Amino acid sequence: MKTIWCGALAAVLALCAACSDAADGPKVDDSPKTDAADYRIGDKLAPAVAARAASAAVAGGYKLTSWEDLTPKDWDPMKDVQALSFRMFGDGDPRAQAALDRLKRAWNNAPTNAAMDQQRVRIAGFVVPLEGESDQLREFLLVPYFGACIHVPPPPANQTIHVKLAKPLAGVRTMDALWVSGTLHTAFSDTALGTSGYRMDGDVTEAYRRSR
Repeated sequence: MKTIWCGALAAVLALCAACSDAADGPKVDDSPKTDAADYRIGDKLAPAVAARAASAAVAGGYKLTSWEDLTPKDWDPMKDVQALSFRMFGDGDPRAQAALDRLKRAWNNAPTNAAMDQQRVRIAGFVVPLEGESDQLREFLLVPYFGACIHVPPPPANQTIHVKLAKPLAGVRTMDALWVSGTLHTAFSDTALGTSGYRMDGDVTEAYRRSR
């Protein structure tokens, strides 16, 4: 985990923007995508897909949920970043590492939305396996944008879901895009790849497709 957080400061700043609703956040690419190789770091899943899937989610007994629903309305992901003067630090400056550690602590404790506890939800995101890639995947982190936890530092805890599946999943690779349906819990947990603010008892998984 330490090696992830000791990367370039630019990657951290890009990550912060990815978790913000600001206009200069990562661009959502609405072109057809079916494979992890089709995405670039910072890509989010197209909101148009979620809108078209709403009726199916309700019919299945799961509430269609966005990543924004997981954060308290008064929480500002950029607040802790704006308080850190990264530009004043040179490469190798110990103050830079101290600033990153401070940001890491803040994001690992990012507040969850209590109203989401015990909700049956359906949400789309990218897969970060916790057991290594295999044909019997039972646990993974679900994250809102491509590259999180792997190519850039983890998202805030309230933008990370620790999914535990009722049945093992075959044929899924790191950063594949999935719909996951199940019961959501507000429960923090630490993993080797990041801290999650939510746990989901996963009932149903489905490959994300733009045409759905």
